[in-house]
Amino acid sequence: MRALRTRALRVRVLLPAGLLGIAALATLGVFFPGTDAAAAGHSDAAKIVLNPSLVTTKACGTVNVKGVTGSVHNAGNPFKSSNRFCLNGHLISYGNRYITYRNPPQSFIRAGQLLFAQTCSSCHGNEANGVGPDGQATTGPPIQGLGAATVDFWVSSGRMPAADPKSVEAERRQSRLTPLQALELAAWVNSLDPAVPAVPTPHLQGANQSVGQDLFSLNCAACHTIEGTGDSLAFGTFAPSLQVKNITAQQVVEAMRTGPANMPRFSGNLTDRQVADITSYVTGRLQHPTNPGGFALGGVGPVAEGFVALLIGVGGLVLISFWIGERT
Repeated sequence: MRALRTRALRVRVLLPAGLLGIAALATLGVFFPGTDAAAAGHSDAAKIVLNPSLVTTKACGTVNVKGVTGSVHNAGNPFKSSNRFCLNGHLISYGNRYITYRNPPQSFIRAGQLLFAQTCSSCHGNEANGVGPDGQATTGPPIQGLGAATVDFWVSSGRMPAADPKSVEAERRQSRLTPLQALELAAWVNSLDPAVPAVPTPHLQGANQSVGQDLFSLNCAACHTIEGTGDSLAFGTFAPSLQVKNITAQQVVEAMRTGPANMPRFSGNLTDRQVADITSYVTGRLQHPTNPGGFALGGVGPVAEGFVALLIGVGGLVLISFWIGERT
């Protein structure tokens, strides 16, 4: 009888304690998501810092977050992202389910250094610091501390290596280098002064193009026009057309996060979800319009539509007025 009472007492004590323990683990899972999946997907998971709240400067090394600081979570700052992975003092990747940012592998650095010496050093200096062998400033600016995404954008979009280093603004053209070579260059330049943003991979499956259209109108249309056809800016610069079919989703995110040329840098303000919505709209409706209303009139926006309305509407009224006058 005494044994039964003891067993019942143990059940009464241990069962609530076990339930509390499970609830505590579940709570940790809510606040620190993705740790199990990340650990299962990496061969050296014991060395990776999985929890953003536990990452230290030593664990990730010194990371230049210039231009992405801010209090908004998941807005381009790795130290405020849902998931961040570091290994051997290097920032490997960060982001969330909308955009994943990843630095090129360390193994790319040596090839990138050789490639940089061949294609980029004459304009940016041997150390990408904008200083030539004679100590004078080079034609191109220093590019250390800009993040791997900046280098990848300029190279993959064909703007660099520049066709004319003295041009006011480099134009988009067919890239002279392969995507792999672009990442190799990015790996070496980023090794000189590790910075963010890293190279993004947008996940657009759940993106909302309607929200993206609203955000595009507020943040992008002033320069790229409401239809994304591009427009001239001051001092010989221009906002390029976004209707070009070979502009990839990755390049759209890179442009927004790095702010090439005169473009503002949308890091620390727009969240990854908002950037994914805009990217989905640009690579969807802008690049592949359906024109449910009929003739698109060249896709140049309401100005052309207004002229057509003026021509047909007012012109038609004038003709009717003349007809009535002739009959009278």
